[in-house]
Amino acid sequence: MEDKNVQHKKSIRFFNDREVRAVWDDEQNCWWFSATDIVRAINDEPDYTKAGNYWRWLKRKLKQEGIEPVSGTHGFKFEAPDGKLRMADVLDSEGVALLAKHYPNNRANEFLDWFTYSDSSIDGQSKKKAYQLYESGLLKSLMPGSVKCLQQIHAYLFGGLYEFAGQIRTKNISKGGFTFANCLFFPETLYAIERMPETTFDEIMDKYVEMNIAHPFMEGNGRSTRIWLDVMLKQSLKRCVDWSLIDKNEYLEAMRKSVSDSTHIKALVHPALTTRIDDREMFMKGIDYSYYYEQNE
Repeated sequence: MEDKNVQHKKSIRFFNDREVRAVWDDEQNCWWFSATDIVRAINDEPDYTKAGNYWRWLKRKLKQEGIEPVSGTHGFKFEAPDGKLRMADVLDSEGVALLAKHYPNNRANEFLDWFTYSDSSIDGQSKKKAYQLYESGLLKSLMPGSVKCLQQIHAYLFGGLYEFAGQIRTKNISKGGFTFANCLFFPETLYAIERMPETTFDEIMDKYVEMNIAHPFMEGNGRSTRIWLDVMLKQSLKRCVDWSLIDKNEYLEAMRKSVSDSTHIKALVHPALTTRIDDREMFMKGIDYSYYYEQNE
């Protein structure tokens, strides 16, 4: 059973905008996933209580058929809807596959495809690197607000995954009908952004918005630039963003509007600032949400 004094690494993945939480087990060298979260994701169930009730029914049904995907020797606590930490049933990867195979409907097939693919994809591999970024100590050695800082973050996240990791793009790109800054002018554009002040919240957000408009990399701009933003906030304001407080669609819409009006993204980010700048779990959760923002976009 879980030692109450042990601090476990935690992870959140998102399937069709439903969170699937997990904790890392150092002894077994594996992730354990919340069974209720998996049921909630497969059934697309907004209500945690209903998902929990369905899971208990399903677990009894499977047990009667001689199928037990849950390990009786492992228990981890997850935050319940009332905010309290409670012991929950967990499944390892094999348990998830076993559950999906014997699920009462076909909806589990799509979940299993996602579950199997999400960890081995470029995003999945990059996300593991992002977790390691905190442990590496690299973030504390970077020059906040510099282009080189952003390049080093990008190189760490995507090294070995993209041949252009850390390299400023030499081709023009567009997304959703919007064309990002012309790469021909990058020497001047990026130099001007680098020299923008970063002493107040408004200044830091203006600098972040301008770098997003520049979009200096072929891929991975959002994920790298959000970490870059937090590095500036930590250095100048002793704050970082609790990204879990910012809704995905509201964030994406605010960033679209920021091209001409940054007030929306500032209004969204400011209430989400926290002083927990040295909290590993806050950083890890931020990575989970940052990668979630990029799903299906």
